[in-house]
Amino acid sequence: MARRIPVREMLRLMASGLSATAIARTQPVSKTSAVDTFHAADERGVAWEDVEGMTDAEAYALLFPERVHDGPVYPDPDWERAHRELARVGVTLKRPREEYRDEQRSKGEPFMSYDRFCKRYREFTVRRQVVSRVGHKAGRILEVDWAGPTMALVDPATGDVSKVYLFVACPSAGCPTSSRRWTWGRIHGCAATCTPSPTSAARRPASSRTT
Repeated sequence: MARRIPVREMLRLMASGLSATAIARTQPVSKTSAVDTFHAADERGVAWEDVEGMTDAEAYALLFPERVHDGPVYPDPDWERAHRELARVGVTLKRPREEYRDEQRSKGEPFMSYDRFCKRYREFTVRRQVVSRVGHKAGRILEVDWAGPTMALVDPATGDVSKVYLFVACPSAGCPTSSRRWTWGRIHGCAATCTPSPTSAARRPASSRTT
């Protein structure tokens, strides 16, 4: 659901004598939202005493019944289809989100932002149990995974073309990311454990080979 303005708290502040401008400065709302709440309260004859015993959702529904929907504000895309697309090489959540956006636009319906799309997808994976949570101590483990398709690296001196793979390394949560030396050392420590091919090892200077 979209975030609702805190009308119950605004009615309490209004009853204490604060103006719409003052309320907008103290609450996470715009002045326009505060003025709309004032007008809705006047039109429906609702005061702080009427909503004091209500929840925020009940107070909002009392002032703005036309804005309350039974279902979600934004329809969900086909998460099964999006999940299958992510199994393809080089595909990120950006592509299925753009397809979802274009489809909703063609139907004249609202669509969720990219951030919300990613959040909803994570919720889908949790429901489907397609991910597992593994506990790690902060700064003890460096997670590494391949990223994107295979690439070609051209030697500017010889013109030789080598097949290369891109991988992403991410420290576990809570690590001191400000320590550049720590991160650099962990990445190179991981690289040192990789077994080079005989061809690449032969071309490397003896001083740069790992043991």
